[in-house]
Amino acid sequence: MSKNAKSNQKSALREIIETIIWALMIALVVRHFLIEGFYIPSSSMVPTLVPGERVLVEKFFYRFTHPQRGDVIVFRYPMDKRKNLIKRIVGLPGETILIENGSIYVDDILVKGDKFSRTYYDLGFYGEGKHLIPADSYFVLGDNSRNSDDSRFWGYVPRKNVLGRAFLIYWPPLSIQILH
Repeated sequence: MSKNAKSNQKSALREIIETIIWALMIALVVRHFLIEGFYIPSSSMVPTLVPGERVLVEKFFYRFTHPQRGDVIVFRYPMDKRKNLIKRIVGLPGETILIENGSIYVDDILVKGDKFSRTYYDLGFYGEGKHLIPADSYFVLGDNSRNSDDSRFWGYVPRKNVLGRAFLIYWPPLSIQILH
């Protein structure tokens, strides 16, 4: 093999390695700061999300805005920060929350709309009676209130635990849709 052929072979190998390294770096940046996929392991968000689906989460979204009532968020579980959960925000910082007769009341006003048109059960310490949501925290519920371990049982989600907003179901292919 000629010296020139060896040089070209080494150059091609170096180019492949550099391309792989750059691709890995870009993928890590995107996953850490921009968008990440999450698996839905339980039925706590049925009918919005069903077990086995995968969603994309905008991790950068809340750098420019604040979480809103109705957003489906992924967050670090306050009782075990190694676990991530997905739930819907129903109460914002400084609001009072009450679950009564299957409905949610925020600051004594009934929460209405398609995102909240289901029965909510007043179970758990935070699900019974009226509670004030601390500053910089959120009250979250699973859409399947009967089968959801959520703020009713363990309290509020601190803002620092919020990883991002789920915006797209991408798996399985027949379920692809934008989350509202």
